[in-house]
Amino acid sequence: MRTLDHWLGSAWRRSVAAVLAGALPVLSFPAPALWWFAYVALVPWILLARSAPTGRRAALDGWCGGIGFMVAVHHWLLPSLHVFLFLIAALLGALWLPWGWLVRRFLGGVPSPGRGAAALLVLPSAWLAVELVRSWQGLGGPWGMLGSSQWQVEPALRLASVGGVWLLSFLVVAVNVAVAVLVSVRESRVPALASLVATAAATSAAWVWSPRPSDDGRVRIAVVQPGPVGGGDSGDRRFDRAERLTRQLVGQRVDLVVWGESSVGFDLGDRPDLARRIAVLSRETGADVLVNVDAHRSDRPGIYKSSVLIGPDGPTGARYDKMRLVPFGEYIPARSLLGWATSVGKAAGEDRRRGTEQVVMDVGHGLRIGPMVCFETAFPDLSRHLAQDGADVLLGQSSTSTFQHSWAPAQHASLAALRAAETGRPMVHATLTGISAVYGPDGRRLGPWLGTDASTARVYEVPLAHGITPYVRYGDWPVQAALLVLAGLCAAEGARAVRLRRSAPAPHAPRARTVRESPARHGR
Repeated sequence: MRTLDHWLGSAWRRSVAAVLAGALPVLSFPAPALWWFAYVALVPWILLARSAPTGRRAALDGWCGGIGFMVAVHHWLLPSLHVFLFLIAALLGALWLPWGWLVRRFLGGVPSPGRGAAALLVLPSAWLAVELVRSWQGLGGPWGMLGSSQWQVEPALRLASVGGVWLLSFLVVAVNVAVAVLVSVRESRVPALASLVATAAATSAAWVWSPRPSDDGRVRIAVVQPGPVGGGDSGDRRFDRAERLTRQLVGQRVDLVVWGESSVGFDLGDRPDLARRIAVLSRETGADVLVNVDAHRSDRPGIYKSSVLIGPDGPTGARYDKMRLVPFGEYIPARSLLGWATSVGKAAGEDRRRGTEQVVMDVGHGLRIGPMVCFETAFPDLSRHLAQDGADVLLGQSSTSTFQHSWAPAQHASLAALRAAETGRPMVHATLTGISAVYGPDGRRLGPWLGTDASTARVYEVPLAHGITPYVRYGDWPVQAALLVLAGLCAAEGARAVRLRRSAPAPHAPRARTVRESPARHGR
């Protein structure tokens, strides 16, 4: 331990250790998908900040760890963003400055049982505040929320229906805090163990109490994944391949056919021939076809990414324009200042335009769908609102072809499990080049994933459910509770500072010195 303390005595070495400790949680997400590791992944980072010699150093440990976390979770963006990835990580990593300070404030030295118990509320609440701020789409969106690492754990999916991914993040951090106390503070092991037992009991009660979605029907939804298409005229070639794959669905009694993001690279108003070809597919399969158009619109200026529903007679008029765009990938924030990003990476040469409202589409057969595009599936509020608006099935149209051989496709596909569990609605994640996946109303996977090497059309039997989950009903209540905890902490710290000022002894005034006048002054 002394050797480690001596090694960490160097400021730069300590910063490197914090960066590496902050990067560890990435192993909990796909592709490694070591979900169990999430419950101890923060322990080295917590122990490091706890041992900081000053609060300022602990805050710096929080910042460096945040940089490591952001780079690790988004490392697959490096070929596209280059140096911008590190700049963004440094800016967003600063959100963990208060978290590092709070770790030392509550766990530094030998924490009393009261401080240890408070840490189990304050530190997870502070983590949720960080996730809340960085979830704003202008800062990159909620990619890599710690709770989303539990997407394949059935009890966790049940808890997601109660409090969304926010509740899972809170519990994962709370367990990490308790484990850190267990391994580092002998005097607080009993309270820490009691906290773990209490957390387990509370989560078990919520798991038992949370309602289970009950199936009340089934639909057959086909996912068309054309796979990678190289060479020139890739838009036309991709369309041709999707058309051939869709024709293989004839006679399979499908209720809906879904193509991935940017599956049509031309506005259908400018290319009515493409609209007619898709309408023929709709007639032949007996199902509407949901495509995604990524092109300049013919009826208004600008590029839009739009989910467009096409029936046997052509476009039905149902259209959803993507609302939340990917920073740098689909638009450049403050382009007048940061437009040079296009010269060092694969940033958007032209900003795409935003839609203004979500849309629930009626595709016939009594089926209503709620489309989302690309990383919109990372936002819990979008799927929640679609469920409130009456969507029977959630749909995500995506394309991670730029990051084909990275962890991104698997990470993206896993998010749909959380959205399904949160809302009690099945979700279809359809991509151009993989990974495509379908999940039932409880978040469990239906059938196989369509990997990045697949070029196919597959039909899924999708169960429907129409109950209202607590998360849909009550929303992001764990975030609100966390903010109340932090507000209470601020009030308590303020009151403590006032008490300290009042109880401090008054400064002693120096005794006045009496100077005797010399007799000469009085003429003596």
